[in-house]
Amino acid sequence: MNTHHIPQLPLLELDLLKTLVAIAETGNFSAAAEAVFRTPSAVSMQVKKLEEILGKQVFKRDSRSVRLTADGEILLEHARRVLALNRDVVAKFITPDVEGVVRLGAVDHCADQFLPNVLKRFAETHPFITVEATIENSLELANRIRAGEMEIAIITSNNADYRGLQVETLFREKLVWAGVKGGIAWEKDPLPISVWEEGCVWRKAAVEGLQGSGTRYSEVFKSAYISAQKAALRADLAIAPLPLSSCSGDIVPIEGRCNLPPLGDYAVGMIKTPNRVAAVEAVAEHLRATFAERSTA
Repeated sequence: MNTHHIPQLPLLELDLLKTLVAIAETGNFSAAAEAVFRTPSAVSMQVKKLEEILGKQVFKRDSRSVRLTADGEILLEHARRVLALNRDVVAKFITPDVEGVVRLGAVDHCADQFLPNVLKRFAETHPFITVEATIENSLELANRIRAGEMEIAIITSNNADYRGLQVETLFREKLVWAGVKGGIAWEKDPLPISVWEEGCVWRKAAVEGLQGSGTRYSEVFKSAYISAQKAALRADLAIAPLPLSSCSGDIVPIEGRCNLPPLGDYAVGMIKTPNRVAAVEAVAEHLRATFAERSTA
């Protein structure tokens, strides 16, 4: 049988698949271009090339958004699998600089906003380090560091009492009063607020501000988890002190519409065990770099 006339299936380059995944995860070409270290025009050319190879449209594009087509969804699943297999194969032949298990703790809002993407990026560059993540409040994370149950913790700091633990500031952000868009909870007297327990720096800023301004308030909803706090805000049961970056969609800053005391800013800090294990230092440096990128964004 003559096999010379059998058409050969084209090979999809890993760079094309990596760009596809980046666009799907970021939702636009500009952010994807930053993720894969290319220009937006180069990313557009890659998508065009991918669609020409397959003879299918993988993205639906308009002036405001980029969405995967049905064919694009199928391709995305396979792209992630191929890229993961490539990392596994390469890792088997390259001697790792460091390896081990690092127990990492983080406060809820950090996990909600960025932790999964940070861990994903770290796994791509350090395949032989396993990071075990735990979500808790800052004081509990500090206690676990002291007890040797955790190597690194990302906490809210602002001069909170961590009993001698050294806190390295990674990022500072404005704290705002937040509520549901179009809500009226802020008009009530006493003012209904959603906060957490003693020791929470957001609660401290809110309560001290309200007491200093003579505003009557009532703590009507308490939760350590930002998802639960946002649920209370969406139901228009309360307003809450939140980081500005946590305000999105129907959760909006409301300071401009009501006479509420300013909350200032708060700090995200890192505490870690004193031993300088290579794997722990690798995770710590990755966190520093991640927050440095955030600070300059």
